[in-house]
Amino acid sequence: MSQTLRFRGATAADLPAIVAMLANDPLGAQRERLEDPLPPSYLSAFEAIARDPNNELVVAEGGDGQVVGVLQLTCTPYITHQGGWRATIEGVRVHESWRSAGVGRRLFEWAIARARERGCHLVQLTTDKQRPDALRFYEQLGFVATHEGMKLKLSAPAA
Repeated sequence: MSQTLRFRGATAADLPAIVAMLANDPLGAQRERLEDPLPPSYLSAFEAIARDPNNELVVAEGGDGQVVGVLQLTCTPYITHQGGWRATIEGVRVHESWRSAGVGRRLFEWAIARARERGCHLVQLTTDKQRPDALRFYEQLGFVATHEGMKLKLSAPAA
């Protein structure tokens, strides 16, 4: 495995590799649908992200061109902090054969640098409480659990 990595915006052609990484853990396996072809909802979401200048879906590509990591960076303006911008990192995954090789760290370094370029004053993320290894990893990167996050799941709208 080469340590050469290139970061670039994801393309629609990357979606099968991205969804495969998202589905490749106990939590992701419960909520993702890795099928061939992929459900159209993945392409719809990709297209919405691609149209939004405040969203970036970024992949890490190994030297052989294989997609080995992914994350979504969303920059959001807030009225708080004197109208400051925040970056949110979501959907982080590293291909199982590349884990513990520094890909996740380099993805985060890229995302944090990009947030600075965009003028963000803060980078935030959430992690599932069922992912203690991820929590430790984020703490090693300097993230601090300063807030208690909450979510409300909504049912799908009636057709």
